[in-house]
Amino acid sequence: MPSAQPKSSVALETHHEDMIHDSQLDYHGKRLATCSSDRTVKVFDVVDGEPKSTGQTLKGHTGPVWQVAWAHPKFGNILASCAYDGKVFIWKEQNANWTIIREHGMHSASVNSVSWAPHELGAIVACASSDGRLSVLTFKDDGQWDVVMFTGHAIGCNAVSWAPAVLPGSLIVPQPGAPTVPGNASASLPTVKRFASAGCDNLVKIWGFREDTEKWVEEEILDGHTDWVRDVAWAPNIGLPRSYIATASQDKTVLVWTKDSQNSPWQKTALDGGNGGKFADVVWRVSWSLAGNILAVSCGDGKVTLWKENLRGVWECVSEMNS
Repeated sequence: MPSAQPKSSVALETHHEDMIHDSQLDYHGKRLATCSSDRTVKVFDVVDGEPKSTGQTLKGHTGPVWQVAWAHPKFGNILASCAYDGKVFIWKEQNANWTIIREHGMHSASVNSVSWAPHELGAIVACASSDGRLSVLTFKDDGQWDVVMFTGHAIGCNAVSWAPAVLPGSLIVPQPGAPTVPGNASASLPTVKRFASAGCDNLVKIWGFREDTEKWVEEEILDGHTDWVRDVAWAPNIGLPRSYIATASQDKTVLVWTKDSQNSPWQKTALDGGNGGKFADVVWRVSWSLAGNILAVSCGDGKVTLWKENLRGVWECVSEMNS
């Protein structure tokens, strides 16, 4: 396995007072948000690729904050956070100050993951909770938030990830502010509302929204792990002929699921972590590059590895970074 370090890296003193659980750059790479067990979210400006050492601290959660997610900039500077206190906060920057514009407190246990839908679908955020339920918040034209909740994984939901707004292989040119596929293509390339969830039942489930009934329905189940699925990531598919989903598990494996067409079954491939096909420790997070062709894997041993599919369809580790 390669042991290449990145050409350059920048250390940032966040001044968090406890463990950092997540960090996310915004769409333009100009802002960095972090969250911690110290119950705060911090936002740093990034200048010339380096985050400023002083940032704004967002307070409101009463428990460890697990994850943060930036909305698309067409909606403004908006950030979602979720925490052990069972709440989701949606923050908006106004006049250089961050305020909570929506508090979602309908879950009865820790909210472990938040994910914004593709901007073509509107301002929509999905949440996964240890109470076994998933929730979807949709910003409406009247300025209110519509909330839908349903059971996802009975013994707990760990992560959510949205599918691209259009089907694989659709080469489109996004237009600023366009809520649907632009031009005459909209009739043949409708947007789809679909996301994947990962659970403590060792399963990944795919959910689709039915416009006729206005309900979320379980479309497919991906069954391949032998322990809790810690994370799920649906790859961007602009130009890609297939759908890709990566899943990370407590069983020390990463599976890449592929689907060749809308009606074909999902096929799974396990990444070879070098320990009898497994990684050295629990795999906590997986994340795709913007182009959807490189997968980053974060493992409990402090290593991040980058993986790419070669021309033979085999996934190879192309880089390794140590914390």
